[in-house]
Amino acid sequence: MKEYIVLEEDKGQRLDTYIAKIDENITRTSAQRLIEEENILVNGKKQKVSYKIQNNDKITIEIPEPKQIELKAQNIPLDVIYEDSDIIVINKPKGMVVHPANGNPDGTLVNAILSRCKDSLSGIGGEIRPGIVHRLDKDTSGLLIVAKNDKSHVKMSEQIKNHEVKKTYIALVRGVLKENEATINMPIGRSNTDRKKMAVVKNGKNAITHIKVIKRYNKYTLLEINIETGRTHQIRVHLSHIGFPVVGDYTYSNGKNEFGIIGQCLHAKALDFKHPITQKEIHLEAPLPEYFRDILNKLDNN
Repeated sequence: MKEYIVLEEDKGQRLDTYIAKIDENITRTSAQRLIEEENILVNGKKQKVSYKIQNNDKITIEIPEPKQIELKAQNIPLDVIYEDSDIIVINKPKGMVVHPANGNPDGTLVNAILSRCKDSLSGIGGEIRPGIVHRLDKDTSGLLIVAKNDKSHVKMSEQIKNHEVKKTYIALVRGVLKENEATINMPIGRSNTDRKKMAVVKNGKNAITHIKVIKRYNKYTLLEINIETGRTHQIRVHLSHIGFPVVGDYTYSNGKNEFGIIGQCLHAKALDFKHPITQKEIHLEAPLPEYFRDILNKLDNN
């Protein structure tokens, strides 16, 4: 249980707004649900979501145990780029969620991998994230490493933590970038205005993105991107912040759907890492998905 005492400077705020501000792990929507379910109390009593907090109010927050999600193996086709007894590397399609959550109980990469690998997956990621060493956003395609045993999981996680895994992405962005190469070094954290989004914020976590121009079009630029850090939505947030949002990313830009696609033109093209057991250098690549290639062909022919 968490407890907060309202300060003079915060009085008059709505209860749900205040909760989302003081606890970065709770969105305003989540706060509203917790208030309705009486998991958030003011001076020991239930209050409305719109309650205006007062100086010295004592607010308690009780986060209920997450509902157990029953994992099931599902025979979903996978594009396997590499596989041995220790790891499997998948070319994840755009639109596929990596692991189950309350809103996506099945049809995920984990469900598909359970079907393929049966019991040979690392358990370190927890019950709903077996073998998952790192992740990609739902609408980002490309290479993803899954560990088949705990030793491989630990070793791969160490490489990622120590920035020893080179991740190369391809992105199509709006606008024509003048510089051939650039580095974006700006901290990323939860947005102060929309708790569901990430943003460049003063007190965020260190985030470094390297970008290189592959090709310029009339109103767009094709970029090769390497990231030193792996913050949530890092590439999308950084590129949007400097004025070059990823095409199709409507979370971090207000642009129209000019190519009729759902999801962003962002693809995890290549991975360079050491095999977690043999220490052999591995380089893997996944081709751009068809929808991405079609867009580039249209731009080439304009």
